[in-house]
Amino acid sequence: MSHPNAVEGRGLVKRYGDKTALGGVDITVPTGTVTAILGPNGAGKTTAIRILTTLSDADQGTASVAGFDVTRQPTEVRRRIGLAAQDATVDPLLTGRENLVMIGELHQLSRKEAKARADELLHQFGLADAADRVASGYSGGMRRRLDLGATLVARPEVLFLDEPTTGLDPRARTELWAVLDTLVGQGTTLLLTTQYLEEADRLADDILVIDHGLVIARGDSRSLKRQVGGDNIGITVTDPDQLDDAASLLSRITGTDPVIDRPVRSATAPTTDGVSGLGAVANALGDAGIGVEDLSLRQPTLDEVFLTLTGVAIEYDEEDPPDPIPQEASR
Repeated sequence: MSHPNAVEGRGLVKRYGDKTALGGVDITVPTGTVTAILGPNGAGKTTAIRILTTLSDADQGTASVAGFDVTRQPTEVRRRIGLAAQDATVDPLLTGRENLVMIGELHQLSRKEAKARADELLHQFGLADAADRVASGYSGGMRRRLDLGATLVARPEVLFLDEPTTGLDPRARTELWAVLDTLVGQGTTLLLTTQYLEEADRLADDILVIDHGLVIARGDSRSLKRQVGGDNIGITVTDPDQLDDAASLLSRITGTDPVIDRPVRSATAPTTDGVSGLGAVANALGDAGIGVEDLSLRQPTLDEVFLTLTGVAIEYDEEDPPDPIPQEASR
């Protein structure tokens, strides 16, 4: 029986010693939609996924998936979900085909059924030509697609993806997004975690912004952007020593406190004056002798939403900085 909400979590709390990983989180994912949990490393995203997929117990709160309680009915939940964790779990010594056939047999498919399902998924994920190569020879994007294919062998109702494109180059990321679009079109419900703002903007119907174990905002991309006002005036200074002066000037003209992002030498503030406000800022910067690399009027980005809500820029792993996303990938 179909349920209006494929995933429901209420008041989820998880503590590890004196550290609170989740501080009372509510999560609702309507059936057939995509929800993204957005936040930096250590925000509690993976902890939430582990609770919802029966891999960890909440200290407080309740959760259900496909109508089944994750604590009282874990077996029923596991029959209806797929999970792609951050690290690919395919066997590197087996071929792509062998990996999928093995997973099919573990799900009680006959040998014939498992081979047929493996062929279907290899074609769906663009891996048919590499089906008989060992997975250790796959690129990162290919391994990620094979891992995602493995989670779909049993045709799960709900798919959990924990940072599905971390470590992928822009092309591989865009290709995986296209696959996820297809799955949603076929009726699969997705709950994904991500630290990529572009990914949440591109894929999700609903976004939960989580920080230090708490949901600090929720909504679709447009509604979140509206929370920080209409248009924004953004200044990027040439000399970082002039950033505070530029921010003070921007504050005086807009009447608001700008968000300062020191690593990129920028200050951003909402404005109700549109182009005239931009002109006033430009004149004031010139009069003050402040060198400007960029001055623009634009709608807020999810990066700016996160900055406004938390007061800090989202941080990426040093070995995994955000890649530029091709224009054709934007929604």
